[in-house]
Amino acid sequence: MNQILVTEKIYVTPELKRKKKLYKFLFILSIFLIISLCSVYIYAEYDRNKDESISKNILAFMDEQDNTTISKDENALIVKLTQDATLNAEEYEKESEQNANKLSYGGAVTSKYTAPDGTEYEYIGRIVIPKIGVDYPILSDTSVELLKVSVCKFHGGNPNEVGNLCIAGHNYRNSRFFSKVDTLSVGDIIEITDLSKRTIQYEIYDIHTVNENDRSDTTQYTNGRKEVTLITCTDDGEQRIIVRSAEKK
Repeated sequence: MNQILVTEKIYVTPELKRKKKLYKFLFILSIFLIISLCSVYIYAEYDRNKDESISKNILAFMDEQDNTTISKDENALIVKLTQDATLNAEEYEKESEQNANKLSYGGAVTSKYTAPDGTEYEYIGRIVIPKIGVDYPILSDTSVELLKVSVCKFHGGNPNEVGNLCIAGHNYRNSRFFSKVDTLSVGDIIEITDLSKRTIQYEIYDIHTVNENDRSDTTQYTNGRKEVTLITCTDDGEQRIIVRSAEKK
């Protein structure tokens, strides 16, 4: 028996046409949004890397200055001993230490690095945290732009002085700046080098979180101790992680 195949004709209604156009538009829009978001993320990462590279240039500049200073000091020692034979090595060392103390404690001491684009960055020292691989210059002031470049002095005096040097840094939830500060523990070491090339180790004695407007940990009442306080955001940005440390004896 022969079978008759009947093909049902589908009528495209105006409503179906509108839905088809809408789906096509939404698909194109979603692709556009995905590309835009990826572009923004890639640019943000590039911008962060570019800004952070300035801090590496500052460190290289600091190392170069250190080597130059050592060379000048050695030459100065030779000239000094030649000019004044009565000045022995012990007296010279004492005089050099006094001059270094004047440099370190005589007010707001900063040094300056000029980037290739002409931008100037003032720094007051260097922070190293061996456990989490932190090694950055400490910029002398805090601003939105400076925090993209390196960690910054938030409050307090000069490095390695009596008081509480508060240092702020971004938490990018990766390995940059203070992102891994939340993995530190009591007893870990923070090293601060000032502009007189003196390095002091600070031992962490307290870690806690506070509300973003809580400034109690920036107090300068330290009972005559040298302290360093690190400040960064929690991963959700809602609170601040506080790491308190004091000079290791």
